[in-house]
Amino acid sequence: MKTILLAGGLAMLGTLLGTRLAIVVLVRKGYGQFIRDDGPTAHHTKRGTPTMGGLVIMASVVLAYLLAHLITWTPPSISAALLLWLFVGLGAVGFLDDWIKISRQRSLGLNSKAKLLGQGIVAVTFGVLALQFPDERGLTPASQFVSFLRDLDPLHLALPLAIVWFMLLIAGASNAVNLTDGLDGLATGASAMVFAAYAIINIWQYNQTCAFAATANAKCYEVRDPYDLAVVALSLAGACFGFLWWNASPAKIFMGDSGSLSLGGALAGMAILTRTELLLVVLGGLFVVITLSVILQVGWFKLSKGKRLFKMAPLQHHFELIGWAEITIVIRFWIVCGLCVAGGLGIFYTEWVAGL
Repeated sequence: MKTILLAGGLAMLGTLLGTRLAIVVLVRKGYGQFIRDDGPTAHHTKRGTPTMGGLVIMASVVLAYLLAHLITWTPPSISAALLLWLFVGLGAVGFLDDWIKISRQRSLGLNSKAKLLGQGIVAVTFGVLALQFPDERGLTPASQFVSFLRDLDPLHLALPLAIVWFMLLIAGASNAVNLTDGLDGLATGASAMVFAAYAIINIWQYNQTCAFAATANAKCYEVRDPYDLAVVALSLAGACFGFLWWNASPAKIFMGDSGSLSLGGALAGMAILTRTELLLVVLGGLFVVITLSVILQVGWFKLSKGKRLFKMAPLQHHFELIGWAEITIVIRFWIVCGLCVAGGLGIFYTEWVAGL
């Protein structure tokens, strides 16, 4: 537990102090956020707020992980290394998007094809490597089975389909967090909750791992490196929590795509490596609902020949346009996220207790 708590504390300290320094540097350089003209008019006051805060989150998580292992003199694991690669790789794609916005002084960065290509390259690399490196029990970091609370035996995918499945999960989760990151502190607070939930899941899986099972019939978990995944999960939760100090309304800095894409990718990677892929839909229910609001808006607009289902999508902007205060929307959406996280953890624990 020492390494897990140490990593979480160091990551939180890193974003608390590092973000303050980043704000000074970004303001001095004039690297501010550009606001879309078709968005809520209240957002125009945020024009020029420093962005790319996701770089601080990435640096804090990676450094906290390394320092925690160095201080406790414990070796890193291949599962955590792959998760951090996915996290940083997607963050690099997001950074390119942010940099184009800033350098060209516009609200649009990478085009959709370029962004998906970058996400695809990182996801494929992660997926291929995650199905390698078997341990002494033949267990690889990821599995070719579709999973819910553990691998679902009937749903075994051929290698190419497994890679495609990973790509869909990673692209879906990273873009979902990106869509949620529209109000001060919304995506940051929600991400902190889900990562904290995964830290709990990882610790439980470690305590009930099949490597330590007393009997062959024990209801144990076949997960590679659950303890070290908990180290990463709490690092991510701690970094988000520290960043929230500066990102809460009124935000002094935005995470940008460098933050939202990296955090979303880490969520998907955590689900893949813990064999809880479909459970992520419950834990990250807020992200799912917000993403569905965009899909429904676009679909209804095309089917109805120009009519809108919501005043604006993503969903949080609809509530802004009907008169809700931004801070009210954020807090209520956090409550929804908390309920989803509680429900997901309840499902996870109930499956163990019931022995289903």
